[in-house]
Amino acid sequence: MAAPNEKASQEDVNFDSSLERAESPSNTQQHELTTKRGLSSRHAQFIALGGTIGTGLFVGSGSTLAKGGPAFLVAAYAFMSALIYLVLRGVAEISAYLPLRGSTMNYYGTRFVSPSMGFMMGWLYFYSFAIFVPFELTASALVINYWQPGVNNAVWITIMLLLVVFLNLLPVRFYGESEFWFAGLKIVLITGLIILSFILFWGGGPSHTRLGFWYWIEPGATKTMIVDGDAGRLVALIATVISATLPFTFAPEMVVVTAGEMEAPRRNLPRVARTFFWRLMIFYIGGMVALSVICPSDAPALTSGASGAGSSPWVVGIKNAGIKGLDHVINAVVITASWSAGNSFLYLASRSLYSMALDGSAPAIFARCTKGGVPVYAVGASALFSLLAYMNVNASAAEVFNWLLNLVNTGGFISWVCCSIIYIRFRKACDVQGIPKSSLVARSPLQPVGSWITLVMFSILCLLNGFTVFFPSRWSIADFMSAYIGLPLFVLTYVVHRCLNRADPWAIPSHQVDLTSGLEEMEADEDMEPEKESMWGRTKKWASTLRRRS
Repeated sequence: MAAPNEKASQEDVNFDSSLERAESPSNTQQHELTTKRGLSSRHAQFIALGGTIGTGLFVGSGSTLAKGGPAFLVAAYAFMSALIYLVLRGVAEISAYLPLRGSTMNYYGTRFVSPSMGFMMGWLYFYSFAIFVPFELTASALVINYWQPGVNNAVWITIMLLLVVFLNLLPVRFYGESEFWFAGLKIVLITGLIILSFILFWGGGPSHTRLGFWYWIEPGATKTMIVDGDAGRLVALIATVISATLPFTFAPEMVVVTAGEMEAPRRNLPRVARTFFWRLMIFYIGGMVALSVICPSDAPALTSGASGAGSSPWVVGIKNAGIKGLDHVINAVVITASWSAGNSFLYLASRSLYSMALDGSAPAIFARCTKGGVPVYAVGASALFSLLAYMNVNASAAEVFNWLLNLVNTGGFISWVCCSIIYIRFRKACDVQGIPKSSLVARSPLQPVGSWITLVMFSILCLLNGFTVFFPSRWSIADFMSAYIGLPLFVLTYVVHRCLNRADPWAIPSHQVDLTSGLEEMEADEDMEPEKESMWGRTKKWASTLRRRS
């Protein structure tokens, strides 16, 4: 029988060997070519503002409105915005402390919680991001059908696919530049729609009918679902909250991924977090208030299954107001929004696969980069999922694709639960190891309480994802599997990895969590990089120079 100190020594060896995988992103010298920090502050801020805004906000919000009515719509978006902001502040604090190249939330899961959690999250992210690419490409093709209904969708899917892959094969600064302009276009559209709603609110439309909050009165502020009375309204509220999840899916995680290729991340990430707050307040909550003003919740187009912008609540509201031609403008921007979201999801998928290759959770070939810092093999493997978009050309194949998409129905909830756990473990490790508060440049007063709140709430929502199937009148095996099949699959991924790596701890002890590897190198790079002066600062300096010369 081994002595206690020998047993402890052996456990330390096993534990240390398991940590070698977690330290790989900071040990980038083993790879001659790595990703580059090519995203500037303006790139990062606009990607945070509009990177993942796609058809969910411009089109999918219509079905959410139809489920619960305007009051529940606004309440659901406000509730989700609050939870997502708490997640964002937690992951931003972690990422700003240790913004290593190739770092993602699955990397932090491996480093701060356990290798099994990191492994499960890595494949969750890769699959989810990759499957969203053909989803957004198909959405783009359907929106184009609003103009050209006679052209086969495969034509538009091919064009969009080639553009997305081409951009992701270029150095990251080109991706950042394209997303800067496309995100700007989406921001201009949603801002313009909010202004238009304000004008129609006061009767500034062609008919001069003052809308006010009329649609909150007729057909009503709230709806019932399945059952009548207050119980029916509660069911409708929960269904509306779950339906409102899609536009928020993986938005905080995108900030973490971009931090690995962002210039001066410790300076820029706190700015990105502040920008994200206004994105939620103005574009999501403000946008839904504006939407509730111009579109009735009982509009037939919201649930008729019309393609593209035809089912957009914004288009419905504009047509009801008698404004001609503007629906085509919205259609054009929705096309770019869905294509841009597909572009972002391919970027996220490739970086997730790249990160897993660095820590040994995926084949090492996916960690190889070009001289421009592009993980070309990871991009290629991720792009293969885009070919699934062609399944939507055939009706029977489209059903198979929908099943593949349904695997990520709970992906967002699972990710946010894991993000909450990672932050809680990170914060505990910082307290135990005495990390000074000054080192946590994005520290938030909302944490760690915020992460406990999101851990509980998203766990509940994950279980409620398909709760309506449990009503006798709504029971369907297909709907049940659609809503919940992803949950056991990802849990199984965790369990299998845990069984194959029994020497790994269930949770890394707080005093052994690695909070230092790569930190000195990252701080040195940050100090060497001069802070770029803002446009406002350059303008003031230019004005001051002119005054002195005069």
